[in-house]
Amino acid sequence: MSDAVLLQTKGAAFWITINRPDKRNALNAEVVAGIRAGYAQAHANPDVRVIVLTGAGDKAFCAGGDLQPDKGFVFDFAQPNVPYADMLREAHQAKLPSIARVNGVCMAGGMGLLCMTDLAVCADDALFGLPEVKVGVFPMQVMSLLQRQVPKRLVREWVLSGEPFGAHEAQAAGLVNHVVHAAELDAKTDWLVGRLADKSPTAVRRGKYALRAIEDMGFEESLAYTESQIALLAQTEDAKEGLAAFNEKRKPVWTGR
Repeated sequence: MSDAVLLQTKGAAFWITINRPDKRNALNAEVVAGIRAGYAQAHANPDVRVIVLTGAGDKAFCAGGDLQPDKGFVFDFAQPNVPYADMLREAHQAKLPSIARVNGVCMAGGMGLLCMTDLAVCADDALFGLPEVKVGVFPMQVMSLLQRQVPKRLVREWVLSGEPFGAHEAQAAGLVNHVVHAAELDAKTDWLVGRLADKSPTAVRRGKYALRAIEDMGFEESLAYTESQIALLAQTEDAKEGLAAFNEKRKPVWTGR
């Protein structure tokens, strides 16, 4: 595995760190492969409860694709899928919850990384944007996720103007959950990890599955589907343990089954 991405288990969290600070953690083939490998490793470890995605250093989360010659816009037209898009697909299907720790610039393809996570915390000096129109392209794949998270008028303003915006605007738009001073970023990330890691792995796993399933359903279809899901979930070991622990006034011991 390339050192372009660092993979590390910290307690119940699996950290995926883009390790190209000299290139503002820009995306290339090695970075995409490393992130995909990180998601696979995290899901293979039953002790992992949360994935944290971040960038090395204090300047950039991910500035987008590497625009050096033969680095950024390189495609194999014989292949039906693009590796970056496959990464977004795999993240969308993830069973583990994920957190983006946005420690600086988050642009272009980096916005896709942000959108593919469940939750996000960022430094108050982080800068966001979709500047692809300035170099003659468009954030095609990012839009697939972005349009589900942000009001359409804002999406159009961002992608058509290509102009950057700040952390508090990102929070107001629903891109990030929390904005903190840079010095507090690690503490806030750990706090958010803690809020997820002690919950039922079974409930989280099946809950994420249901959230994906009902995204494009109408109200009646969604309600019927979730009726069946809560009945199934109630039969799991974690659901029975959670009820027992509540009644016995103790902390639950999750089996993840």
